[in-house]
This record gives sequence, C-alpha cells and structure tokens, in this order.
Amino acid sequence: MEALQYVFYLLLTLGVLVTVHEYGHYVVARASGVRILRFSVGFGKPLHTWTDSRGTDFTVAAIPLGGYLKMLESSERPADAEAKDIAFDELPPGWRIAIAFAGPAASFLLAFLVYAFISMMGVTTFLPVVGAVAPGSPAATAGLVPGEELAHVDGRPTQTWMDVGMGLAARLGDTGTIDVQARWPGQAATRSYAIPVREWHEAAVEPDLLGSLGISPALPALIGEVLPESAAEAAGFKPWDRVVAIDGEAIDTWASWAAAVRAAPGETLHVRVSRHGQEAELTLAPNAAEANDGSVVGFAGVGAATRTVRSGPLGAIAAGARETVANTVLTLGLLKKMVLGLVSPKNLSGPIMIAKVAKDSAESGWRNFLGILALLSISLGVINLLPIPILDGGHILFGVAELVTRRPVSARVQAVGLRMGLFVVASLMMLAIYNDITRFL
Repeated sequence: MEALQYVFYLLLTLGVLVTVHEYGHYVVARASGVRILRFSVGFGKPLHTWTDSRGTDFTVAAIPLGGYLKMLESSERPADAEAKDIAFDELPPGWRIAIAFAGPAASFLLAFLVYAFISMMGVTTFLPVVGAVAPGSPAATAGLVPGEELAHVDGRPTQTWMDVGMGLAARLGDTGTIDVQARWPGQAATRSYAIPVREWHEAAVEPDLLGSLGISPALPALIGEVLPESAAEAAGFKPWDRVVAIDGEAIDTWASWAAAVRAAPGETLHVRVSRHGQEAELTLAPNAAEANDGSVVGFAGVGAATRTVRSGPLGAIAAGARETVANTVLTLGLLKKMVLGLVSPKNLSGPIMIAKVAKDSAESGWRNFLGILALLSISLGVINLLPIPILDGGHILFGVAELVTRRPVSARVQAVGLRMGLFVVASLMMLAIYNDITRFL
C-alpha cells in the first residue's frame, strides 16, 4: 500500500509540473499561429488521447517523466496539411524563442502563485530557536547562544527552520563566514554573528547543515502564551520565558516540560526560566485537570511559542515574488557549484526521491506539499533554461544565434547539437536514478 502512495504522489506532482510547463508552450504557440500536432503529458505509448476542433491530440502517455508539445515541421508536413498551416521552423526566430521560453516562464509563474497562496492562507510554525550549541563548534566560536531565535541568514529572513535550511544551503562549498542575525524571542533587536566555514561540505552527500555548525534545532520549552487566571499567570510566567529547570533538574525540550507539569497536579514546582538572557526563579502550582482517559493531570495554562505568518493580497504578491526569486537564485547557485565540483553530483535526485519527498511533505500538511511543489517547479524552469539542445534553453540559443547572424542555424549543426543534448540529459537522468537507488539501498 505504501508503494502505491509513492506512485500516486509521484504522478500527482509530475502531472501538475509537466502540464503547467507544457501549457505555457501551448498558449504562446497558439498565439503564433503554428499548427500544434500533439500536447503530451508523459512519453511512450499513449494511454488516452482526445482531439480538439483544431486537430491537436491531447495525450496522457505511459512514462510520466516529462512531456512535450509537438508542432508541425516543414519537413514533416502531412498530406492533409492545409496551405495555411504554419510549421514551427517557418516562424520568425522571435516567435520560436517566445514559445521555448514560455514553458519555463509558466513553471516560475506556478511557483509564484503557490508561494503567494501559502502566504495569504498563512503558516503556523515553531520559531527557529536554538536548542543547544555544541562546545567548540563553529556556532560556539561565533558566540551564538542557546535560546536565541535565528532571524536572518546572510540577509535572508528566517521565520521557520525551513527558511534557515534554505539560507544555509546557499553556502555549500564556501569558505568564509556565514552571517547570522539572532535575537531573544519576542524582542526586535538582533545581534550579529559570523560563523566561520572552510570548504563547507564541499562535495559532501546529504550534508547535515545545522549539525555541522553545532546548532541543535530541538524544540525548547519556550512559553508563547500564558492564559488569564491560570496557575502560570499566578506564578509570574511571561510570554517568551524559556524553562531551563524544574526542582533543579534541567529541562531541554517542550515535551519534558509538559511531562513534568502533567505529573504534578496540585504540587509545588520550583521553576527556573530564562527571560531575555536573565534567569528568574518562579514557584508553580499546576491545577488539577481531568485528561481524556479519566486520569488527573497537572495543568499550568501555557502554550508553546509558535508564529503565524499571514499576508494580505498585496503582501502575498510581494511574498510570492520574493520567494520565487530567492529560490531561483539558490537553485542557480547550487547548480553552478555542482558544475565547479563544490557540491557533489550525488545530491542530484530523480523520480524515486521526488516521490518520497512529495509523499512525506503531503503527510506533514498541504502547505508543505505545496512548498515542495513550488520548489520543484522552479527547478524544472531553471533546468529547462540551460543552453543544452533538446531543452528549451537550446531552442532559445538557436533562435538567438539566428537573430545575431541573420540566418538559420544549419540543419547539420542542429542535429549534432540535439544528439549531444540528448546524451547529456540522458546521462543526468541515469545519474539521478542511480543516486535514488543507492540512497534506498
């Protein structure tokens, strides 16, 4: 059953990405007047085909690893073609460039819309508060303090741990310092830290970004809400207090804090909290409350520190654009480092890993799934813009060359380029699938 779930999420994810990408090509191709023979989602044997009034076959094919838009070529003009039918190679180079660019543009547009939608709907998440800093680690060398909230990584706002991870990923293979700004939760003022790195995870496979810096992302016992007239309010708890000990025993996580309170209904607990870097001693007497199973447990009347990030329509547009640009730059940077050997090609992922990531993200919430969908859409757009014949970027390259030289690229050069492009793309696909298989084995 689990294998079927992987297949379902792979088909769902690739189906959306490929359909949107190819539809971008389709819209501009229709505007150019070229005859479109086939719009295919997938390769290989057609599983289902229907034909519209303009003679275009819309096909769902057996191998769901991509798609294509087949347009009429002058050398393949069928006998039933009308004189008014325009072939792709008969179009001016400007139209051919526009058609090729429209697919990646649609992929970027999908990412923008998804990010804007997520921003408008809102995301509730735990704050990226540092749980611990390993002694002697780069983070400790920089002076980072446990209990601080990470606010920026190299200037990128970090409202969630995912934001932190994306900011750190951009520095893979680098030597220098990672500039981090942190603050005490609930405070506006930040402090800057320069975390030193040297050839950071160069050519590493599946690097531990936080762990290698000495940062533990454990969920601390950080108070986000104190209920009125509760035991916690009577004891003097304030929002953003971090519980560090109960009766002299260290408390590291929210789970251990909650367990200690639940186990002490009506008892007196001596609680030490850290408040903006200063420690205070509080005396808490948890109220007795009945749990769902009928047992009596302690209840303090506090909630964990979470953050809800939500924007209005205009703010969502800005957030969508900001996330799309930032993740496009990140993808380009990692691709460049992979070419230079600073990032291992073993980090390339294929359909098996896409299925796993899609399934795991969907199970953790629809917002996470949409976020992964947007990131994959950006990757699809970036990869297709590479100047490799057979990809959209190769068609753009041929079109630009024709504009510059004022004559078409010769059929021989195009044929050689297409063969080379096919070899490169096939090699990358086999490497990605090999990486997927070795990860699972």
